[in-house]
Amino acid sequence: MSTAKDLFLISVDPGPERDVGQGDLSLALAGAELIDLVGAGAVTVDDDRVVPGGPSEPGDRLLAEAGAGLVRQPPYELVEDWLWRRGRDLASTYRTALEEDGELRRRRSGRLPFGPERVEPVDTPARRRAVGRREEGEPVLAALASAVGIGGQPGEEPGFADEAVTSVVAAVHDAVMELEAVRQRRTIENTAFANIWRGP
Repeated sequence: MSTAKDLFLISVDPGPERDVGQGDLSLALAGAELIDLVGAGAVTVDDDRVVPGGPSEPGDRLLAEAGAGLVRQPPYELVEDWLWRRGRDLASTYRTALEEDGELRRRRSGRLPFGPERVEPVDTPARRRAVGRREEGEPVLAALASAVGIGGQPGEEPGFADEAVTSVVAAVHDAVMELEAVRQRRTIENTAFANIWRGP
């Protein structure tokens, strides 16, 4: 399992602190993929740019897909640009893949058969591994989880021995804050527009 799959599984585990926004989660998943690609030697991060490394064959299908989508011509892609490009609808991609792999199941919340549907992890070795990493406070998973509001306070960025990991985690936190700022701006604009139509 990849860090991104572990992150998705803990984000839908019963009893999270709050519902995780799909946009926030997608950005964090893209960051998790990039960190795993760094760990596999498939990329390096140089001056906040994603520089492809040597050939690598990740055992994970979605991670291989991420690696295949790297920009391979200089000046290469900024980490921030990677997060927004790769992160587009990435949470739904992971949900579909994990459902197909039998790692997630759909459940109706509430007592009514037509209540809202949600997914939850199946008790598999992969889910136990993800929960174990979370409970142990594994730094990379903890930092990415905190960026989407799971566990620690958003904005907490522990130091890492690898500067590339530090850069990616910082970029994820910045992107999530930027997305929240966009949401707030839209809410204010929509409220102002509604007030114009409502009149004095």
